[in-house]
Amino acid sequence: MGFEILPLSCQFDSSTVKTALLVVNSLKDSAHYIQQRTLKEPLDPETSEALPLKSATGEGPLRFVDAHVHLSDDEFARCVEEILEEARMANVAALVSNSVDFATSMGNLELAEKYPNLVFVALGIHPGSVKDLADGELERIVDLISKQKMNKSLVAIGEIGLDSKHANTWNDQFRIFGEMLHAAERTRLPIIVHSRGAAEQVLEMLPSYDLGKVLLHFFTGPTGIVFEAVERGYYISEGPAAVYSEDIQEILRKIPTENILTETDGPIRFYKQPFNGKRTSPTFIPLVVKTIAEIKKTDVWSMAEKIAGNFERFFTLKLSLCPQAGSRNDKI
Repeated sequence: MGFEILPLSCQFDSSTVKTALLVVNSLKDSAHYIQQRTLKEPLDPETSEALPLKSATGEGPLRFVDAHVHLSDDEFARCVEEILEEARMANVAALVSNSVDFATSMGNLELAEKYPNLVFVALGIHPGSVKDLADGELERIVDLISKQKMNKSLVAIGEIGLDSKHANTWNDQFRIFGEMLHAAERTRLPIIVHSRGAAEQVLEMLPSYDLGKVLLHFFTGPTGIVFEAVERGYYISEGPAAVYSEDIQEILRKIPTENILTETDGPIRFYKQPFNGKRTSPTFIPLVVKTIAEIKKTDVWSMAEKIAGNFERFFTLKLSLCPQAGSRNDKI
C-alpha cells in the first residue's frame, strides 16, 4: 500500500452502485456519454462534467483493470461483495488482490476461489508488516507460494519491497525482500513492488536477481529514475492520486503507455477532490484512465484498451469483458 490505512468503517455507498449502472448503460450505446457523476462531487475538477466513455470506433467492449488492491484487508471485510459488484457494473474486468502477510495471503486465495471470474492474487510480505511477523511466518509464505504456483489465480508475488518510513526494520526488510525475490526466481512469477522513499535502493537491488516482470506500484518517484525503470522493462501503476497529483502526472508523462497499469490501492482513502475521503472503489478507475488519456492526448476508450492489454501481457491473462459467476479469465 502507498500510505498508512486509517481505521475507517466500510460503509456501502449506494450512490456508487447508481454510477456503476450508468457506466454499464452507457456502454450499451458507445456513442453516448454518461450523464451523471460517478461520485457525489464532479468527477472532472476542471469542467465539473461527468466522465465521458465514448468509443472512438464504436467497436468492442470497454474494459478497466485494477492491478493493485487489498481485498482481504480488514477494512474491506464487511463489504467485499459490494465492492466486487461495483467492479462488475463499472466494467472492471479483473482485480489483483495483494497480500501483506500470511493471513491476508490465505484470505486472498479464498476470495479468488469464491470469485474466480474477477479476483486474482499476489502473495507476499509487505515491508510494513515485517515488524509484526510471527516466528516461521516468512517460511510459511514462501512454502505457500511454492505450493500455489500452479494455481491459475496466483498471478504475482506482492506486495513486497522496501519502505523508508519503517526505518527501524530496515535490515529485516532487506532480508525478507530478498527472500521474496528468491521465491520469484523459483516460480517465475511477476513481482509487485512497494518502494516508498526507497526507490533507489529497490532499483539497485533488483538486478541482483533473475527476475521476470516487475511492477512498481503507486510509484511516486523520484522522477529521475523513471527512465531507468522503463529501460529495464518495468511497469508502473498509478491510482486515484494521479487525478490531482502534479508529481504523479509528471511521472505518467515520462512513462510509455506500454508500461502503464492502473490501480486503486484500496482500502487506502484519498482525501483530495474529487474523492474527499470516500470509500475507495473500483469505480474510481475510469477517472484514473481519463486522466492518463488526457496526459497522453488520446481518448478514454483507446487508453482503457491499451491498459487492459498491458494487464493481460504483464499477468499472462486473457480477460473477458463481463465475468460471470462460475467462469474464469484464462491464463494464456
